[in-house]
Amino acid sequence: MPPVVIPAYNEAATIRDVVERTLKHASSVIVVDDGSTDDTIARLEGLPITLIRHERNLGKAASIFSGAREAMHRGARGIVTLDGDGQHDADDLRKILPAAALRPNAIIVGARLHARDTIPRPRYLANRFANVWIGWAAGQPIADSQSGFRYYPATVFETLDLRHDRASSFVFESEVLIAAARSGIELAFVPISVRYANPARASHLHPVFDIARIAVMIIGRLAHLRFDARNIAAGVRRHVARTAQDSVARHPRKP
Repeated sequence: MPPVVIPAYNEAATIRDVVERTLKHASSVIVVDDGSTDDTIARLEGLPITLIRHERNLGKAASIFSGAREAMHRGARGIVTLDGDGQHDADDLRKILPAAALRPNAIIVGARLHARDTIPRPRYLANRFANVWIGWAAGQPIADSQSGFRYYPATVFETLDLRHDRASSFVFESEVLIAAARSGIELAFVPISVRYANPARASHLHPVFDIARIAVMIIGRLAHLRFDARNIAAGVRRHVARTAQDSVARHPRKP
């Protein structure tokens, strides 16, 4: 079973509940405290976890990489990530973990956009818009490009050249889908629940600077591909063919 990595930055209001729920499904939990200035660390006292501390805030991407390095140092061949703000339901590990067991070399993304009545409309529309552009750059349809509830195989961190500095904090989760798909790593999506009511804190995502960084990354990737619309068409064909193959594998014809 892959360890679960939980990036945390000023998540005192939710982190203990998130970790306790996660421990019901995972035997190994790594919390990466990203320079929190509140009581995040104190709220973890007594829990059977591995705690990694950044002395200063380095961003979500750096936290994911720190957790992945620790997990791989212990021999893990993949990790699951989920957010520490309570948005994700840790019980959905019952969906992510079996999917990862079936496809250990794929990135498995917990997709939320089917729950459109639960997601604030501006965020839902922004995510749908991002999915189109990221899907174009990735060369295949993307069901949810922004979800942080994922399984990553170790090859993502061992072979892909991706920035994970402070400026890339919220770019990584979009860019990794493009880079992985282009390098032949499979992307798979499973539906999960999501909770937005009464958030414990405002989002760390800056609505101008971080969105602009994501947009610049996508434009750069598309420019490298010369904005070739055939990329998405080819990706759709690959997706349809893979779905058909999976269907046959699950429901073989009787002789």
